[in-house]
Amino acid sequence: MINLNPLTEAPNQADLLLTHEAIQPFIHRTPIMRNASLDAMAGARLIFKCENFQKIGAFKMRGAASAALRLTEEERARGLSTHSSGNHAQAVALAAKTLGVPAYIVMPHDAPKVKIAAVEGYGASVTFCVNTPADRQKALEEVVAETGAAFIHPFDDYGVVAGQATSAMELIEDTKEVLDIILSPVGGGGLMSGTALAARYFSIQAEAWGAEPENVDDAARSLASGQIEHNETNFTVADGLRTNLGAKTFAIIHKRVPKILVVSEEEIVTAMRHIWERMKIIIEPSCAVPFAAVLRYPELFAGKNVGIILTGGNVDLAKLPF
Repeated sequence: MINLNPLTEAPNQADLLLTHEAIQPFIHRTPIMRNASLDAMAGARLIFKCENFQKIGAFKMRGAASAALRLTEEERARGLSTHSSGNHAQAVALAAKTLGVPAYIVMPHDAPKVKIAAVEGYGASVTFCVNTPADRQKALEEVVAETGAAFIHPFDDYGVVAGQATSAMELIEDTKEVLDIILSPVGGGGLMSGTALAARYFSIQAEAWGAEPENVDDAARSLASGQIEHNETNFTVADGLRTNLGAKTFAIIHKRVPKILVVSEEEIVTAMRHIWERMKIIIEPSCAVPFAAVLRYPELFAGKNVGIILTGGNVDLAKLPF
């Protein structure tokens, strides 16, 4: 096992390369996929990075492993903790199991049942809370005070950002075409900021663009205003994107991401259904958002090579939106 040094600033190219090497025991190298009918629908050449096939069913495994490997052995021995509606919770739980240490996870009471079951299946201790940022934070502080477990932030942590960057690094390396744009959904910004850094350091010309639901468009508004904006509601079918940006992720996004596109709830569901039907793979609503953006703004993508990170496939099949 490779231990990584803590990061006190945004990761550089060397940090990302070392991170990718270190997290190999924790992750799959997920495939890229193409689909001719979706290309025709979009008027562009789409290359999908299928993180729905990642361990725990989502890209979050990368960031959790990267952050866990930056803790000291003494810190890790006390366990790992976090708050999350699902995918990051599963990632921290599996990282802890892989490292042989306990995991303590705070989850909102209305988190998808499939994600709660998975977290418990990895052996983590789950504490439920009301689904507000304040309640999540309060419950987490109580868990950390009681257990001494190290907190792994879902997104606003340079170690997490470095781990999430490795998805786009692999996409760039495995794609024969030179990418023009890499699209990532935006929630707390860990994947978005990591994708932007990967594009900066490893791509010849790709720009990293974001996509988010217009119901929770804090990232688009933050990019426009130059300061962190907040959402007044968290109502969106894309349950993984309800979080506001953090200070660290916003700083990277503000510097490195030129465009964040917004899409409607109906467009998200339609895009999700197209991918299910045409690609024959399971994705969750959050990772349909970038493809929805391609369909909504065809003039921005016409004729381009577009990488799209399909972030996860953890869906409650009893509550499909179509």
